[in-house]
Amino acid sequence: MMESQTIGEMRVLSLTGRLDSINAAETEAAIVAEIRDGATRLVLDCSGLTYVSSAGLRVFLVVAKRMREIAGKVVLAGLTPSVKEVFAISGFLQILTVCETREDAIAMCEQGGSR
Repeated sequence: MMESQTIGEMRVLSLTGRLDSINAAETEAAIVAEIRDGATRLVLDCSGLTYVSSAGLRVFLVVAKRMREIAGKVVLAGLTPSVKEVFAISGFLQILTVCETREDAIAMCEQGGSR
């Protein structure tokens, strides 16, 4: 479901498969653990994510809130068309930083500042 890679001071987490009520709590706990372990800049690579439910959307909100609390930054990358549509309908594209590619997200995350 999730692979972690460290690039400099940045943590890149690759999410795959479905993010729904079955695994949302586990995924949230894993990402929050990364933040607790000192990650202040996160790239969430969603290119392997095939489905996101409302429970999955909540994971992104919790992570964004945690990152704001520590003045960190989180950038999402590679939303598939179906996942991007869910983000658009729910208004998440306006409240989260989203890039088309993992490389763009890494570059944006390196710039500092957040939304």
